[in-house]
Amino acid sequence: MGKDVIVACDFASAEQVFTFLDKFTDRKPFVKIGMELFYAEGPAIVREIKRRGHKIFLDLKLHDIPNTVKKSMAVLSRLDVDLCNLHAGGTVRMMEAALEGLTRPDGTRPLLIAVTQLTSTDQAAMEEDLLIKEPIDQVVLHYAANAKKAGLDGVVCSPLEAGKVHEVCGDNFLTVTPGVRFADGDIGDQKRVMTPAQAKRIGSDYIVVGRPITAAEDPVAAYNRCVAEFCD
Repeated sequence: MGKDVIVACDFASAEQVFTFLDKFTDRKPFVKIGMELFYAEGPAIVREIKRRGHKIFLDLKLHDIPNTVKKSMAVLSRLDVDLCNLHAGGTVRMMEAALEGLTRPDGTRPLLIAVTQLTSTDQAAMEEDLLIKEPIDQVVLHYAANAKKAGLDGVVCSPLEAGKVHEVCGDNFLTVTPGVRFADGDIGDQKRVMTPAQAKRIGSDYIVVGRPITAAEDPVAAYNRCVAEFCD
């Protein structure tokens, strides 16, 4: 499976996201639809972006009791997205239930990945707020192993952990890594970051890039720079 850049379309309205996507007249980027846009516009925004020819990562990070997650994933499976996710912290049983719900009657389904630890979480926050005392890389690898055990396709993790996840879970277990910034850019509220070129070297399969592209003076040029550094 080839590497790709996923553009985080963290906009508040359909108008804003289409103004952004209309700039891309050549290559149509793989896009991430997160909570803000989905809650503002609902499933219709997913259908329209898919109609326009984009691959979609629906980033809703489900986390609930297994039965609720199973039923919710069954609904999401009808949106024809390419990738969706949940929190690995919801337990192996929840992830198994999610996979059951996401699988359509004909056996097809979107790829399903689990969030290990958010890239805004560092060791101090994990220990003080979550009362998890183990080193963060061990926690990420344990959550990744649980996701593989549940039958998922991969995890969301920091690019700092992508190589280790592949060592534990295999080369075909996907690593989708946010927290990617250009070397000359602002890291924002991310704690654990890498450049696209570094993420490529360490083994990320997909990188998720938001503000360095969406807030750039020339978003298409920023996207093309990302693709050149990570994919080519």
